[in-house]
Amino acid sequence: MKHKVFAHRGASEQYAENTRAAFLQAIADGADGVECDIHLTKDLQLVCFHDFTLDRTSTGTGDLADHTLEELLRLDVSSWRGVRLPPEYGGSADQLVTLDELIRILRAAGRPMELALDLKHPSPFGGRLEAELLRYLEARGWDRRTSSLGSITISFMSFHPGAVKRLAAHVPAAHLCQLLDEVDAKNVASGLFLGSLAAGAVASVLRRALSEGEQLVEQHRVELAGPGIGYVRDNRRLVEHWLRSGLRLRVWTVDSPADVELCRRLGIQEITTNRPAQVRAQLEQAAAAGL
Repeated sequence: MKHKVFAHRGASEQYAENTRAAFLQAIADGADGVECDIHLTKDLQLVCFHDFTLDRTSTGTGDLADHTLEELLRLDVSSWRGVRLPPEYGGSADQLVTLDELIRILRAAGRPMELALDLKHPSPFGGRLEAELLRYLEARGWDRRTSSLGSITISFMSFHPGAVKRLAAHVPAAHLCQLLDEVDAKNVASGLFLGSLAAGAVASVLRRALSEGEQLVEQHRVELAGPGIGYVRDNRRLVEHWLRSGLRLRVWTVDSPADVELCRRLGIQEITTNRPAQVRAQLEQAAAAGL
């Protein structure tokens, strides 16, 4: 079978995530599509950025939602990786990408591309994130029935079941993906710098969201399930059940050869990776060998 390869935040093993360089490299690497994270700025512009705060991957600080697009464009979002940028990918001042710019980049690929939009929640804007995204796309000619914008096919993803339900009123189930991940209170505590009691409370909320998301998948209210690779390993029978029921699976973040092979053997249709060139090469080698 033909497995689609999505570049996770672009070719983010090579260049800083969600940057112009990462997306351009993903296209050059032959990725079928790119995955990006979507936030709203203070002035309601759609930008490609993963974290809710600026500190980890930029020269800025504080909440992204407290900054205008003009303020964000002054930041360096790529030098933290310590990687030299090829001149054709622009300089460090050119790397922050709006959704509008990413669509221009994908249109210039010269071939059909897929775009997986991960809407980040809990957003301080609530459901306005989905509303502004849909308003933007419709103004540019997005075909709701096929979820296409010219040569780009768009899918919508979120860990937040409420966001997925809001999108379901406007987006065909075939292009709607419920993201899923295992919840571990210890990981929540270390990742969010929380004490054990606070981490336990957050983990409880996340578990309820996970259960609700699993129900959306089981009921086929979405036709794309987006489990993490750890979830796939821990819930293999459930994953196989979903595949037999006709669901498409888009698994993230699949970087190791062993995990790529697991997805291939299971019949996972879509693989999201930081290493699109290497994953594509491994899949093509297996296909050539008749595996």
